[in-house]
Amino acid sequence: MRLGYHTGYWSAGPPPGAQEAVLAAESLGFDSVWTAEAYGSDALTPLAWWGARTTTVRLGTAIVQMSARTPTATAMAALTLDHLSGGRFVLGLGVSGPQVVEGWYGQPYPRPLARTREYVQVVRQVLARDRPVTIDGDFYQLPLRGGTGLGKALRSTVHPLRPDLPIHLAAEGPKNVALSAEIADGWLPLFYSPRMDATYRELLADGFARRDPALAPPEAFEVSATVPVVVDDDVEAAADVVRPFIALYVGGMGAREANFHRDVLVRLGYGEACDEIQDHYLAGRRDQAVRAVPRELVDDVALVGPVEKIRREAAVWRSTAITTLVVQCDPRLLPVVARALS
Repeated sequence: MRLGYHTGYWSAGPPPGAQEAVLAAESLGFDSVWTAEAYGSDALTPLAWWGARTTTVRLGTAIVQMSARTPTATAMAALTLDHLSGGRFVLGLGVSGPQVVEGWYGQPYPRPLARTREYVQVVRQVLARDRPVTIDGDFYQLPLRGGTGLGKALRSTVHPLRPDLPIHLAAEGPKNVALSAEIADGWLPLFYSPRMDATYRELLADGFARRDPALAPPEAFEVSATVPVVVDDDVEAAADVVRPFIALYVGGMGAREANFHRDVLVRLGYGEACDEIQDHYLAGRRDQAVRAVPRELVDDVALVGPVEKIRREAAVWRSTAITTLVVQCDPRLLPVVARALS
């Protein structure tokens, strides 16, 4: 199991020490570093900025939101960053949720799986560069139907460095997890728990059964899971660092009737706790929402506590389908975390 480092979302501004953390991750032998976007900073610019000072670590987006850019624009950014990094870019894509898709980007949300399938098809055509890009789909048409009638099928002027540049999909629902195994090169899960490993392996196997043989074989498929890691001799204090993160995703990162992060934890067996967290959060009682996050839930989806506890529990994570554990942690503690997970 390889290690990655996630820089996380920006809050009001650039995260302090991010450049130093990216360089530290590379020097510690981490396989990859990852950036994110929601509705503030974008994922591509920081990755290029910080990644420009690296030489070996892979540079991934977890994730680029599909509604933020047309598939051809995303493919252009991907092939550009791949050239500039010498073939180290990993394109992580995700649909986000209806609040962001419709509220921030002004794009329709329905049928996200079908939209994802078309989006990836276009990106792969751009990267293959074996013919002009065309699609006559429900969501994307190249050339556009109607309009002036002057649209022309085009092929990228730039020759991609890697026609098989890896595309990873963020997925939480069962059908979306299977879709990632069917059409992508990797899966980016959030709130992965070793207790669900058998279920996830079944979903991936379902997708692999429908996989195009022209794609890389299933044994090359990557699962890069973002996992909070907090080193502290006081386990409860360590759990307290993760609780606000969980409360935010359960209570605030989605509508009451459409919160896919919450659904993951409900499937893990925390339905009552999620109801309580969400009720408090949506009523503005953020502190109570945080306190309602059970310690057991933290232990299920994160690695918290003394180094020996983390090292012992990491052995269980190594037995899962995860190929890269993408660490979210205090960047100052990266060397400690690396030793604990080595």
